[in-house]
Amino acid sequence: MLYVGVTSTIKSRIKKHKEHFYKDSFTDKYNCEYLVYYEVIEGIGDAIKREKQIKAGSRKKKIDLINSINPEWKDLWDEIESR
Repeated sequence: MLYVGVTSTIKSRIKKHKEHFYKDSFTDKYNCEYLVYYEVIEGIGDAIKREKQIKAGSRKKKIDLINSINPEWKDLWDEIESR
């Protein structure tokens, strides 16, 4: 399952996903706890616009986007956590 979301607090958001903090949520139900792709975008309006653009794409486009920067689909949490 691929999940696309937007946040202004990526560290706490990913941590909550990993801890299944939001019970019965989409990410909890589908066990979404690996960060395999992210973008840093200035401004919430632009971030929401980009989120909608990605969500509107096909699954193949999402996979291609992930593969373009993370072909091994490694969990990028350590990269975020160390910031």
